[in-house]
Amino acid sequence: MSFVLPSLTINARRIVHPTLLLRSSMSTGNLHVVSTPEAPAAIGPYSQAIKAGGFIFVSGCIPLVPSSMEVVKGGIKEQTAQALANLRAIVTASGSEIDRVAKTTVFLQSMNDFADMNEVYAGFFGSHKPARSAVEVARLPRDVLVEVECIVLAP
Repeated sequence: MSFVLPSLTINARRIVHPTLLLRSSMSTGNLHVVSTPEAPAAIGPYSQAIKAGGFIFVSGCIPLVPSSMEVVKGGIKEQTAQALANLRAIVTASGSEIDRVAKTTVFLQSMNDFADMNEVYAGFFGSHKPARSAVEVARLPRDVLVEVECIVLAP
């Protein structure tokens, strides 16, 4: 029995589905932890990001101010801006850049906040438009309004 997972082509290079790469990297011990004081420390048993198989998997970023570990004051716009600033700090610490983000997932406490989140998100990414999913969830850590995770091409 055999099966084929989808792959994608970027800059004429074939890249295998990230799930296979992660499994492959785990089996050979090629996982590299990314950590930076420029983003909030993990508030659980996870890493800020992991480099594996040509990708960087950035854990969900919530709108904590790194220096205080407190939720940024304000509504969805301020929280989205802080979550994305934290994401940028981790991507930069990994040696990559925001324009190499391939996919984001945005978790919203309420889809009523989608338009305001989207306005801040669009300004953050500018002309770069990574693939994105946005989902409403029942609750987020620290009762924040938004959380953003991403998959980035490693340099």
